[in-house]
Amino acid sequence: MKKSARSPVPDAHAGMSHHPHMRHASRAAAPDDMPLFEVRRSGIHGRGAYATRQIPKGTRIVEYLGERITHKQADARYEDKGQDDGHTFLFVVSSRVVIDAGVDGNDARFINHSCDPNCDTVIENERVFIEAIRDIAPGEELGYEYGLTWESTDAPEELANYQCRCGAANCRGTMLAEDPLDKQKAARRRKRKLKNARAKAKAKAKAKAKAKAKAKAKAKAKARAKVKAKAKARVKRKPGSKATATTRTKTKTGRAAPRAGRSQGKSRRR
Repeated sequence: MKKSARSPVPDAHAGMSHHPHMRHASRAAAPDDMPLFEVRRSGIHGRGAYATRQIPKGTRIVEYLGERITHKQADARYEDKGQDDGHTFLFVVSSRVVIDAGVDGNDARFINHSCDPNCDTVIENERVFIEAIRDIAPGEELGYEYGLTWESTDAPEELANYQCRCGAANCRGTMLAEDPLDKQKAARRRKRKLKNARAKAKAKAKAKAKAKAKAKAKAKAKARAKVKAKAKARVKRKPGSKATATTRTKTKTGRAAPRAGRSQGKSRRR
């Protein structure tokens, strides 16, 4: 089983189950050079890390170090190990990188799993750090959620190796992630499918609304043109308008036509 760190990047979730949220934690400066923790026998499992002094919330305690290898290398390296004792030094950083703290690792590998953690893991530029998520008192054991990956097809006897003995009131009884990896992947696929369906429906509705608005604008323009044409026709038919006024007209020969009420020739004298 591999530890891994929670990450908000969907692609980094492949093959992972415990990814610390990316965040910028405060770097609380230590008052002196005294180490923040020491390693000694643990009541939880094997050896554990214990605070040697007060550790304020947000303190970056230690970096998780070890040989950086691929998932394929990690699987090949521990293929012959078989059923282990439930303790693992493998930490998944991304879909490409795994840290094996069993090789060139530091004391961070001794921080045990806890269902009521006082620490969390943070990934920055493919480096893993352990940070305090609350104030930690001197002598208190450090712990964070492992959330080990597993498949629904894994043998029950193998999964039983990863029982949790943290003793917390809310202990789940296991260091494994709540859901198997295949179920998590299926849930992510359903989520992506639903998201794509919603986006498609939204685009379709937007296109329909745009077409409707365009048709409405076209109908309004046609109606305005029709009203304008009718108004122009009424002006042409109106008596006395410039188009119909004939106070004087031209004859075929170009002479002025006689005014109404006058006879042709000389006027009579009364």
